[in-house]
Parts: sequence; C-alpha cells; structure tokens
Amino acid sequence: MDGPAIALAVTLTNFIMKLCQFVLLQQFIGNRCQRIQPSRRLCSAFFNEKQLITHSGARNMSTNKEDVKPWTDKEWKGRLNPEQYRVLRLKGTELAGSGAYNKFYEEGTYLCAGCKAPVYTSKTKFDSGCGWPAFYDAVPNAIKAIADPDGRRTEIVCANCNGHMGHVFKNEGFPTPTDERHCVNSASLVFHAGELSES
Repeated sequence: MDGPAIALAVTLTNFIMKLCQFVLLQQFIGNRCQRIQPSRRLCSAFFNEKQLITHSGARNMSTNKEDVKPWTDKEWKGRLNPEQYRVLRLKGTELAGSGAYNKFYEEGTYLCAGCKAPVYTSKTKFDSGCGWPAFYDAVPNAIKAIADPDGRRTEIVCANCNGHMGHVFKNEGFPTPTDERHCVNSASLVFHAGELSES
C-alpha cells in the first residue's frame, strides 16, 4: 500500500471504532433507562411519537417572539465557547452522560448560557437516568416549545435569545407533578448558586 491508501485505511478504521463506541454507549444508556422504568423505554423518547408534547399543552412556556436578543453570528461566537455555540446556536446535542450538570444537584438557578436569563431551578430538576439534565418544569415564560418539522419531537429554546436547550417529552411515567421531561444540554446552561435577586 502507498502512503495515501494507508492514511485512508487508518482514518476509516478510527471512524469505525468511534462509531462503535458511540453505538455501545447509546445502547448502555438505553438499557439503563429500561431498568429504571421497565414498562417504557425512556431514552427512545427521541424517536417515539407517543411521548410528544404539543406546543399548546406546554406548561410555563412562552409563545412570545418579541424581545429576542438580535446578536449577530460573530457576536454569538464571541460570547460562547465552541461547545456552547455548537449546542445553543447550531442545535447540537451533547453525548449522553457527558454534560457537567447531568448528575449535579446543588440548590440554585440555571441560566441560559447565551443570554443569562433564568430558565430552570434546582427545585424542578430530577434524575431521569437518560444521560442529560432533566427538569419537569421551567421558570415561567422562560422557554418556548417548537415542534420539529417532522412532528417527532418538540424542541425547547430560551424565550429570550432562541438558544437551543434540548427537547421536551410528556407522559413518560416519571413521578413528577407535570409528567414532563425537559431534556436539556448542560452546555446550554450556567448554574447560579442560591436564589437570584429581583432587579
């Protein structure tokens, strides 16, 4: 084999290995969710039409599109680190189990990492076992729900800056007051310990 062929073979091998690692991790997370709630495969909510929440049924979610921060793409890149930019502005998703706030339970308020608006509190956070921070409700009018074009999921974004938070699912059987799970990327959040002062 010549140099370019060897380089291509190595690149392809590395890609296949990373793909296998990703698939195994997703299977592990999925199996873990099944053990927690055997009657429902919670992590499959990303692709399960029965677990959708409609825009009109979302609790504490704003439908107001006014007052959204009009920052340019260049300004966003200056405000955010690369991972925050990928998630908040490009609608990326963290790898399951990788986020800083997944198993974080300090008392306080979670702010949008983009505009610093309060979006969630520790009082509504719970352990869903699926690898992302989970909340059963948002700060009133802090989150907007937007149905994906294919109708499979409902995206949640910051009502102040339209930053991508994650997705919201309903009727998964969690013992929470709302029976909703806001599945949120840690990169979309900044934690503020304690109560926020009103100003």
